[in-house]
Amino acid sequence: MTDEPSDEDWSPPLVMLAVDLVILTVRERTLRILLVERGVPPFAGMLALPGGFLGDEAEDVRLAATRELAEEAGLDATTLHLEQIGAYGAPARDPRGRVISVAYLAIAPRLPDPVPGSDAADARWEPATAVLSGQLPVAFDHREIIADGIEQARAKLEHTTLATAFCHENFTITELQHVYEAVWDLRLDPRNFARKVRRTEGFVAPAGTPRRTGSGRPAQLFQRGEGRVLYPPMTRATTATVTGTPGEETAG
Repeated sequence: MTDEPSDEDWSPPLVMLAVDLVILTVRERTLRILLVERGVPPFAGMLALPGGFLGDEAEDVRLAATRELAEEAGLDATTLHLEQIGAYGAPARDPRGRVISVAYLAIAPRLPDPVPGSDAADARWEPATAVLSGQLPVAFDHREIIADGIEQARAKLEHTTLATAFCHENFTITELQHVYEAVWDLRLDPRNFARKVRRTEGFVAPAGTPRRTGSGRPAQLFQRGEGRVLYPPMTRATTATVTGTPGEETAG
């Protein structure tokens, strides 16, 4: 018979809770992710996701994410899309001890150049494909978190109106197409894409005066429609990759 500890002998394990932020935007028709250069150990000098530990025991996890958005990236959470990706708790993921991180996905259109936070030496936008391919190493298990966050965004572009979160309030169909191409890392046929968007009820709605971008006919402007679920969905091409190689597929 083995001796088992009594309730009096048991004590809760020491676990630290943190938040990490996968902040995405589209710049120069490329999906970019915000990374910071760590200025303190562990992994000082390496790139990592912005984030940090909960401020105190009374701080809500989502509020910690919004606080880190402001402190690490100078971003107001009320002006962007914010949703949880998941929790990451592998025992050896952080050399400082047992750290569980709750990761969040944040999306906003054409975000400005970042200002590094208090424990970061630098902060910059990097191509998402460089991280996903391993060309650009990142600290901790952040490559896994980034991959999960980007895949979550890619999948949601198929079934929801999330793509409009990458756009300004008023946008053209071409600008919306550029979002899909950047996030999915493939090319789409413009006529097929425009037809698909226009026939999907609740996806977009006409907005404002047409925008003149040159000597041609002004481009019609749209805004996010009332719908949140796309039916039928904007199906992703099965040949899309995470290595930065664009396909020659169409939105089906």
